[in-house]
Amino acid sequence: MWFASGLVMIYVPYPALTPAQMAAGAEPIDWGGVERPPPDGATARRITLEMRDGVPVWRIEGAEGETQVRSARTGARVAPVDAAYARRVAARFAGAPVVAVAPIGHDQWTVAGGFDRHRPLWKATLADAAGTELYVSSLTGQPVQRTTRTQRVWNWLGSVPHWLYPTILRRDGGLWRQVVMWVSGPCIAVALTGMWIGILRMRLGRRRYRGGRVTPYRGWMVWHHVSGLLGGVLLTGWIVSGWLSVDPGRVFAGGTAPVEAMRAYAGQAGEPVALDRLAAMAGPARSVVWSGDGGWRRIAIDPAGPHPRWLDQATLAPAAPIDRPDAAAMLVPGGHVTGVARLERPDFYWANPARLPVVRMRFDDRAATWLYLDPMSGAVVERQDRVRRAYRWAYTLLHTWDWPWLTAWRPGWTAWMWFWSIAGLLLSVSGVVVGWRRLCRPASRGRVKTSPSGLA
Repeated sequence: MWFASGLVMIYVPYPALTPAQMAAGAEPIDWGGVERPPPDGATARRITLEMRDGVPVWRIEGAEGETQVRSARTGARVAPVDAAYARRVAARFAGAPVVAVAPIGHDQWTVAGGFDRHRPLWKATLADAAGTELYVSSLTGQPVQRTTRTQRVWNWLGSVPHWLYPTILRRDGGLWRQVVMWVSGPCIAVALTGMWIGILRMRLGRRRYRGGRVTPYRGWMVWHHVSGLLGGVLLTGWIVSGWLSVDPGRVFAGGTAPVEAMRAYAGQAGEPVALDRLAAMAGPARSVVWSGDGGWRRIAIDPAGPHPRWLDQATLAPAAPIDRPDAAAMLVPGGHVTGVARLERPDFYWANPARLPVVRMRFDDRAATWLYLDPMSGAVVERQDRVRRAYRWAYTLLHTWDWPWLTAWRPGWTAWMWFWSIAGLLLSVSGVVVGWRRLCRPASRGRVKTSPSGLA
C-alpha cells in the first residue's frame, strides 16, 4: 500500500490552493472605494488591503495572530460570511455556477490543522466539467482550498492511504500520530529481522547451495530474498524516515526564539499613508500589504503574484533587498553571527525553490542556529538548529529524496523513485504471497519436518 500510493503521489499530490492561485483568482482593488484608513493600524503586525465580495476591505493581523476585517469604505466590521456570501465568492473566483453551498467543520480535504482558524468552512460545489469543490473561509471570506474530481479520486489511492489520512483519524492529531508510530514501528522490526535472516541464508563463498546458487529458496521466495537483499537497506530507510515524519518523542523539535524577542523583532506595520499616490503606483493590484516583519516598514504590492513589488512605507520608493539583516541577531540570545549568505539556489538544508532567494544567517550559539529570512520583508522563513538539520537528513532527504543534484533533473528523480518503489512492491507482494501460502497449509501433526536446506 505504501509503495503503490507513493507512486501515485509523484503525479497527483495532495490538493492545495497556493497563495499564487489565490492571488490569481482575486479581484483587482477598487481604489475608488478606499475612503478610510484601517483603525488601530499602528499596533498591527500586518495590514492587507484587498477585495471581499466586491468591496475593498482592510484585513488587520495583530501580534498575537488575532484578525479583524473592516470595510475600507465605512470603517465598519464587514458582515459575517453566510451561504449567499460564500456562493458569490466561489462563483466569482472559479468563473462557474455554484450548485450547492454547505457549512462544514472538517472533511477529507480540510482536515489539516492549518485550516483551523478558517473554520467553519463553506463548501461550494461548482457546475463545471472538472467537478470542482471550493472551500471559503468564514474568517476572511476568501477561498482557502480547492479540489477537483480527478484529484479526489487519485488521492484516495495516493495521499490518504500513504499518510493514513482518513478524516475520522486525522482530525485527532494525537491519535493519528500514535497510529502512524505503532503501524510503522512493527514494520521496521519486520524489515530489520527479515534482512538479517536473508543475510544468514545467503552463501557467496565456495559452499553454495545445489547448482551453485547463493539462495536456498525457489519460486516466490527467491524474489523475496533477492529483492530484500538488494534494496533492503534503502527500503528500510524509507520506512524509518516515514516513521520519523511524526517525530516520535519530539526528539527533533529543535529550539525556538524567546517570545519577547520575536515580538520585538516583528515590530509594527505602521499606518497606511498617501493612499491616492499608492493607488496610482499599484494600478490593478489584487492585494497591498503593509508589513512590519523584522521592523522593516515596507509595502508589498501583490506579494503572492508573479511580479511582486516592494516599496518603502515612508517614501514609497522602490525598496532594495537587505542582504545583512543584523536586527535578526536578537532572535538568537547568546549567539554571534558567524556568516551571512544569500541563497539563490536550493541546497541540502534549503530545498524549497518557491521561497528563493533567502538570506541565511549562521550563529555560534550552543545549538548552532541558522536563520533563513526573506530578504524583502525580513520575515523569518525558517529556524534551524543542529537538531533540525539532523532531522532534515533523517526524514526529508531520505524519504522524499529531494537532493539538489537529483531534483535538478526531474526525469532522473522520477526514475530513481520508480526503481526503488518497484523493488519495494516486489518485496512486499512476494512477502504477502509467501505468507498467505504458509497460512493456508494444512496443520501438520507431530514434529515439523526440515527441508534439505535447513528451512522448516
